Formats: sequence, structure tokens, C-alpha cells
Amino acid sequence: MVSAIHLRWKLDVPDAQEEGLCAWLEAEGSSAFYREADPPRACYAYFPPDQAPPDPAGLAAFPGVCLLEAESFGDEDWLAKSREGFGAFEVGSRFHVRPLWDETPGPADRIDLVVNPGLAFGTGGHETTRLCMTLLEELADAGRLQGPVLDIGAGTGILSLAAFLLGGRGLTAFDIDPDCGPAMEELMELNAHLLKGATPYESFVGTLDHSRVSGPYAGLLANILLVTIQELLPRMAEVTAPGGWLIASGILAERTDEALVSLVTHGFRPEKVLTEGEWIAILAVRVPA
Repeated sequence: MVSAIHLRWKLDVPDAQEEGLCAWLEAEGSSAFYREADPPRACYAYFPPDQAPPDPAGLAAFPGVCLLEAESFGDEDWLAKSREGFGAFEVGSRFHVRPLWDETPGPADRIDLVVNPGLAFGTGGHETTRLCMTLLEELADAGRLQGPVLDIGAGTGILSLAAFLLGGRGLTAFDIDPDCGPAMEELMELNAHLLKGATPYESFVGTLDHSRVSGPYAGLLANILLVTIQELLPRMAEVTAPGGWLIASGILAERTDEALVSLVTHGFRPEKVLTEGEWIAILAVRVPA
């Protein structure tokens, strides 16, 4: 029996190009995409045997992106190759994140989260996710995680799960991508050791105008692109209680001023900005009308 041939691209990707490149690769048939958590932080894209890979010339549309290596391998090497570049790491002061194939628990003083890399955005490895989790820790320390809380564009649901494990309650997570429904379910299954039978959050597939979005919410999570945040800010302001908080991320540091002006214009007072690499996360508070 002939082994099916898989393809993996190893890429050098500037942070500013990551979101657009990821969307292009998915449209071109990539089955998984992730970035290494540790330097040099290479990106990997995988293509299944029945999918013709895109023309590498298409990468020219993404300034600074460079194809470092294109590697073909058979079924027998698929698992090992797909696991390269993603190991355990720590986030903030309380979390330890490890891939599902790593059976070694984290330090006893950290919350041991298990993720499935490549299933959907939100494995803790990206700067924006780590920044959001750090701000959630600070909110928990200040007693500000009381619900209800809405997680917009939740991906795997990792931020809602983190909020629950930090003491947050009344959590609802949603995403427009139908694939995120199964991803959220799997994340809960992978972390059954932490949940002990509890359901950390309600979830649905849809938009911010869905009937299950009610409010007023004591907090909002939005780890999405700045352009999407700007589009949704009027509705976010409608569903956030006066004095409620918003964690906004997925924002490049070079666009900090633009993001801050957008928040203020729609009634959110910036309270704190965290930076990691070329990305930021903003904690803001809804100003009473």
C-alpha cells in the first residue's frame, strides 16, 4: 500500500501579515496553521494528500513573508511532523499550556491547560491570547470577573475557559466560524481534569446580533482584528453595562493610537495597554452615558 503524501510549509511571517496569510492559506486548502511559541517563531502550514498546494508565488501578496522550506512526508511521519514546534509554555502568572500529546502536567502552582494546536485560533501561543489571559488574571485579582461576560470571536473558547478557571461565572462564548463549535467542545473535553464536571460557559455559532446576545454584560472579550472591533463597537457599547470592562486585542502595536481613539469615540475609557512583540491588548471601561 502506497503511503499518502502530506506537505508542510515552514514560513517566516511578520506579525502584521499573520492574520491575512492564515486566511489565504485556509482558502487555498491548508488543513492547519500555527506559529511556534518560542523564537524564532516560525509558522507552519499543512496540506492534506488530496489537496493541491497553492502556488508559492501567491505569497508575494504578503510583504515580508518567506517560504523557508517545503517538506513532503508520508502517513507514518504525519503525527511527528505535525507536533514539531509546539511544546508546553507558561502564560501570565497562573497558566501552563501544553499540547494534548504532552502528558506531563505543569507546575503545581499553575493551572494546567491542554490544547489541540491547529484546530482553531486560540491555543495560548499567540501574543494576543497571552495578553488577554494576563489581563483576565488582573481582573480576577481585583474581583472584577463577576458575570455576565461575553466572549466575541471566541475561537476555541480558551479565553472563556481561562476566565472560568479564574473564578468568572455567567460566561457566553460565540464565533461566526462553524468549526469553532466543535473546537470549543473539544477544549472542554481536554480540560475535564480542571472542570470536574462543570460547564464553564454557554456557546453558540453566530454574530453579535444573535438572539442569545442580551446584556447588559459586566465584561466583554474581543480578541479579533481591529477592523472587526471597530465595526462592532457600536453594538458592543449597547450591550455593555455602565462601568463594565472590555478586553480588546488582535491589535498591532503600530495602530495603538487608532484603537484608543475608536474606543473613546464609542464610550469606552482605556484603562491599561499591555504589549508583547508587535501586538497589544487594551483594557477599557464603559463610561456611563
